[in-house]
Amino acid sequence: MLTALVIVFVLAYAAIALEHPIKINKSASALIGAGLLWTIYAVSSADAHLVGENLSESLMSTAQIVFFLMGAMTIVEVIDAHNGFEVITSRIKTTKLATLMWMVGFVSFFLSSILDNLTTTIVMVSLMKKLLDKREDRLFFAGIIVIAANSGGAWTPIGDVTTTMLWIGGQITALNIMKGLFVPSLINLLVPLAVTAFILKGKPVVSPERQAESNAVASTNAERNIMFCLGLGILVAVPVFKTVTHLPPFMGILFGLGILWLVGDLLHRDKCDEDKDHFTLVHALSKIDMGSIVFFIGILLAVASLEHTHILTSLAQWLDQAVGRQDVIVMIIGLVSAVVDNVPLVAASMGMYDLAQFPPDSFLWEFMAYCAGTGGSILIIGSAAGVAAMGLEKIDFFWYMKKISGLALLGYFGGALFYIVEMRLFGH
Repeated sequence: MLTALVIVFVLAYAAIALEHPIKINKSASALIGAGLLWTIYAVSSADAHLVGENLSESLMSTAQIVFFLMGAMTIVEVIDAHNGFEVITSRIKTTKLATLMWMVGFVSFFLSSILDNLTTTIVMVSLMKKLLDKREDRLFFAGIIVIAANSGGAWTPIGDVTTTMLWIGGQITALNIMKGLFVPSLINLLVPLAVTAFILKGKPVVSPERQAESNAVASTNAERNIMFCLGLGILVAVPVFKTVTHLPPFMGILFGLGILWLVGDLLHRDKCDEDKDHFTLVHALSKIDMGSIVFFIGILLAVASLEHTHILTSLAQWLDQAVGRQDVIVMIIGLVSAVVDNVPLVAASMGMYDLAQFPPDSFLWEFMAYCAGTGGSILIIGSAAGVAAMGLEKIDFFWYMKKISGLALLGYFGGALFYIVEMRLFGH
């Protein structure tokens, strides 16, 4: 049974990593993998009741992450429908590419920490199309946005799916992850940003010609500001809600979504159905990326099957014996996340290491959040942000590898070394 489970998981993993060459959506591969793994486990096990209990337990933890993601993505879509992000983007005004690069890098970094890396990448890469005319400039900016969004997402519990998973799972707490990873994440951004800004020094911003406005009904300034502030306020309040009530984060995000829905309906109640349809939560729900949500369900359930069959525990023991050093093991996991998706890697790591042995906020979990969150920037297929940028700007895999991967690698090791030294000197 164990051999069959490992073979199926490796094949599913390979199909996910090679999504673009084989032209099969990674969600399909994840769901088939999960289905086959649980089927093999159920057929091979003599205790059907135990398998059912294990599946129910896995489903509960998976559902928490999925509900949280759906709520967060919907809130962001509502803000976007009201052009709320213009509150930030309209303030970006400069004629020098290098200056714009610094501004975009920092805006992406902090925006990602409040929203998430995927949303930030979509917003910022879309903005670059309005600010830059030359394709080569936009590609460089897209590469830096991916690095900035991933590093910005790593140091807050709501900024990256992997950090959110660790937070919901109880491996990290909101305040400690922010204190522990802020500086390493910033270094991860500053190193590639400084090199790229130096390369672009002296080059002017070439803006595209303005296009005619679309016929879509625009929101008023008041509506835009209310939905922007309320939406961001809800996302930022979720960690506070969890700390005060001790309820899981998905409850906070769903509660906030209800408030946003109520305010939206009150704001637009006097408009005709045709005019307000664009601003409704129902419209926002139809725009969220359900493909990504389904992928998370598939991959988390697939990894859970390996956890319940104790394959991950055996792997952790082997890694400890073969490598020995915890920091090196986590850095390897981070580098591997450049090739394959960091979600299953972190999900696997959560199953590999026990909370009794490695308590919340210990070196292992915080360093895992950093490495898995930022390691995905090294290759464009290594993170959701990279895949989104690839789709939006049609970035070639090998162009990214040649121009951006080296910079991302420098930043990754810079932040990692700082965190290791910081822990050795002032450790928990």
